[in-house]
Amino acid sequence: MNGLEILMKGGWIMLLILIASLIAIAIIIERLIVIKKAKQNVGEFLVNIRQYLKNKNIEGAIDYCRKEKTPAANIIRKALKKRRFGRLRVKEVVENTGRQEVSKLEKGLSVLATISGVAPLLGFLGTVTGMISAFMKIEDLQGAANPSDLAGGIWEALLTTAFGLAVGIVAYTFYNYLVAQVQKLVLDIEIISNDVLDLLDEDEFKEKNKSGVRQ
Repeated sequence: MNGLEILMKGGWIMLLILIASLIAIAIIIERLIVIKKAKQNVGEFLVNIRQYLKNKNIEGAIDYCRKEKTPAANIIRKALKKRRFGRLRVKEVVENTGRQEVSKLEKGLSVLATISGVAPLLGFLGTVTGMISAFMKIEDLQGAANPSDLAGGIWEALLTTAFGLAVGIVAYTFYNYLVAQVQKLVLDIEIISNDVLDLLDEDEFKEKNKSGVRQ
């Protein structure tokens, strides 16, 4: 008996679990790719941004962020474009853009969490309905059923539980892994954003001091 035949033995509930597993696999692969692209060397990025800002090359910093194409770079790029409107406006842009970028990183994770919980429940439901069918068969045979009459129905019913648990375990494991990776990225984004805000404040303070000296 091949894999397809085993799946068919599980009935329509097995089909639902299979669909859920395919959705989970698609989300996992897509999120892994997105997170891999979003990762960056925080130290190197900060060194380069600092250099641009110290040289007062804002346009160069914006171009550098545009080339990086990471969540942190997108936040800094938008913040630098609003630099002339003052620190409060820059901080507001950082916070708003940060929420947008985090939302993009977390896309699909709620669905993955749902699948990790629903798949085992679907498996148990399949087992319950299979057992009901087995007992209905006993009733039809007026209690004269032998173990071989019931064994097939019972193991077919248990297939859904095994498959549902397998899908749930894999989905839950990857959900936790992806959440941990997103949290690490969020921490990196906060470090970079705070550092750039400090640099802008320092630059603004120096400009004010120069103006005071000239007066």
